[in-house]
Amino acid sequence: MKLSRRSIFIVSVIIITIALDQISKIWVRAEVVAGSQSEIIGNYFTLHNVENKGAFLGMGSDLNDTLRIILLLVLPIIVLAFVLRHILKDKTLDNLSLFAFSSIIGGGIANVYDRFVYGSVTDFWHIDLGGVFRTGIFNMADLSVTTGMIILVIASFRKKKSIK
Repeated sequence: MKLSRRSIFIVSVIIITIALDQISKIWVRAEVVAGSQSEIIGNYFTLHNVENKGAFLGMGSDLNDTLRIILLLVLPIIVLAFVLRHILKDKTLDNLSLFAFSSIIGGGIANVYDRFVYGSVTDFWHIDLGGVFRTGIFNMADLSVTTGMIILVIASFRKKKSIK
């Protein structure tokens, strides 16, 4: 079976996203003391090493094991599989949307992998712009998913604007 350029693009973005996330987490686990906080750019951008048993911002970490497996492993795998199937079949998606969806899938797979292998996800970056903007502690996979979502929102506004 010969893969199309489009399929190669999708798979490449997914693999690169997973690789960047996993390499960064391996480095943090090996080099950053668990529970520590180091300044990268003052208190505005800091490096941590925390294990998150939940999802985004720790949500779901207090669920019982069965619910956590269903909501944080099984359901995301099903959703990611449907999104991947959709982008492989929908030939009308532009490259920016394909990149966004592929980044979301790669980030999702990377975090699901961590939950499966380690029972938690390693988070390490935190941004605090003094009350103007503040994040929870996050990782490369989270950044990929968030960036993908932002790109999709922008792309949808651009499409609506061009239709009018």
